[in-house]
Amino acid sequence: MKKAALHNLGCKVNAYETEAMQQLLEKAGYEIVPFEEKADVYIVNTCTVTNIADRKSRQMLHRAKKQNPEALVVAAGCYVQAAEAELREDSAVDLLIGNNRKKDLLAILEAYEKGVQEDAVIDINHTKEYESLSVTQTAEHTRAYVKVQDGCNQFCSYCIIPYARGRVRSRASSEVCEEIAALARAGYQEVVLTGIHLSSYGLDLEGESLLSLIQAVNQIEGIRRIRLGSLEPRIVTEEFARALAGMEKFCPHFHLSLQSGCDTVLRRMNRRYTAEEYAKTCGLLRRAFDRPALTTDVIVGFPGETEDEFQETVEFLKRIRLFETHVFKYSRRRGTRAAVMENQIPEQLKTERSQLLLELDRENSAAYILEQRGRTVEILIEEKLVLDGTEYQVGHTKEYIRAAVRADEDLTNRIVSARIEGLLGERLCLASLQI
Repeated sequence: MKKAALHNLGCKVNAYETEAMQQLLEKAGYEIVPFEEKADVYIVNTCTVTNIADRKSRQMLHRAKKQNPEALVVAAGCYVQAAEAELREDSAVDLLIGNNRKKDLLAILEAYEKGVQEDAVIDINHTKEYESLSVTQTAEHTRAYVKVQDGCNQFCSYCIIPYARGRVRSRASSEVCEEIAALARAGYQEVVLTGIHLSSYGLDLEGESLLSLIQAVNQIEGIRRIRLGSLEPRIVTEEFARALAGMEKFCPHFHLSLQSGCDTVLRRMNRRYTAEEYAKTCGLLRRAFDRPALTTDVIVGFPGETEDEFQETVEFLKRIRLFETHVFKYSRRRGTRAAVMENQIPEQLKTERSQLLLELDRENSAAYILEQRGRTVEILIEEKLVLDGTEYQVGHTKEYIRAAVRADEDLTNRIVSARIEGLLGERLCLASLQI
């Protein structure tokens, strides 16, 4: 029996695709082993969102070849699309598989064994085909991430992803629902709909939209929770918010991409909203839902970001008081417009600004959790955790607050009712079971 090892780099979409490829290999009779072990085939599903991601991708490919020089080392995914010529010259890499060809993994491997090296990197910018991959289980045993969309038409000035993933392509809602129904039968109660630019779902399908997809998933028996990946703020209209608020299964947790709270920086980023439009979206969601969790991404040190512009972002984040802010230092990405902009920000200044926003994030996160004290919530239990000698069972509320309860019986993959008592550590809250 041949052994295969897979390693994933990057986002939830990449993780979903890696799991799908692993399941293809398992069905074909491969034994899946940890990446650190000796294998016959190593597959690295690469990421290219930053230069650091490129470097990590190369490191994992070289590590695989070093572990077993006789093994077949396969580079797949976004870095392959962005740096095909470079990887073809890399002696550590035997085979390239670009995006939209991962579904053909077994056929490509079989051809290679017969001495036929198939060209498995397509011109991703000119395909309209959605790559059909599916999973029957995921690495998480209680929550399943399901990819429903690929590609992006936004072309933010700092982002290489439209060049690596191509234009917007949506998965048929019938296919999505079929997979989710199978996951429900396998015991999954919560699904997260993900995509490269989830807000664009349905743009290429007649009569489909992200809202219509959510409504279809809401009808699937056995699914008790529906979450969404990252959204663009402008997708949230009053109609959209009211419709979601009317679904009992929908989780009031919205990850709304911000990137900057300063309009001049947003324009340089080619983001298609203003800070005030973003704030209005937050207000709309807070009117539609009772204390929804709003989270975001922010980039510090974008080219030309002045101290005044950065302070605008700080004051904006203080005003809208989000549950969590994921802070990223701008990473210069070759091939993007931002990479050649003037006034690139020194790394030390990026670090200082990042630390300031991370501290604000800690304050906002603690404040949001403390505001929930006394509320009775539902927690999907996922794992056990020992803190200071005490065993807790830990999961997430519908708002994606990580909460811990004490119980004598194993509650894994059960949704329990509990009362939030307060903080237990920095980002964990303590809750007491309600009988």
